[in-house]
Amino acid sequence: MHSRLLPLAQSYQRSGPAVLRVSVGIVFCWFGFLKFFPGASAAENIAVKAVAELTLGLIPDGLCLPLLALLETAIGLCLVTGRLLRIALAAFFCHMAGVFTSLTLLAGDMWHAYGLVPTLEGQYVIKNIVLFAAGLFIAADDLTR
Repeated sequence: MHSRLLPLAQSYQRSGPAVLRVSVGIVFCWFGFLKFFPGASAAENIAVKAVAELTLGLIPDGLCLPLLALLETAIGLCLVTGRLLRIALAAFFCHMAGVFTSLTLLAGDMWHAYGLVPTLEGQYVIKNIVLFAAGLFIAADDLTR
């Protein structure tokens, strides 16, 4: 049975990185696109707070969401198309650093008492661990080509 599945497994091995890259790109496009429409993204309030904290208030609240929407959508489109991939991956990892920093900068919004139980916002951020891991795989695949 193993020998019959080997060609299929090899096909998945070849196409897997591209499928993962496009999938992460779609997620980024989708969530980024939602941020263009006030009230459409469940994460918009926490995103605006995080950007304000990370930029020390230098970016006005009214610009935070559109800029974040543009960034996420651009990263997503680059991942989907495979164009400007290294630039998109650099932006992706900077974005992820900001996302994960919000777990400490906005601890009151991210955690219930004692810091062991994440709030819904905290859970939204923590799930990005999977996207981060996917980004590492995509970057490694790109660097080995």
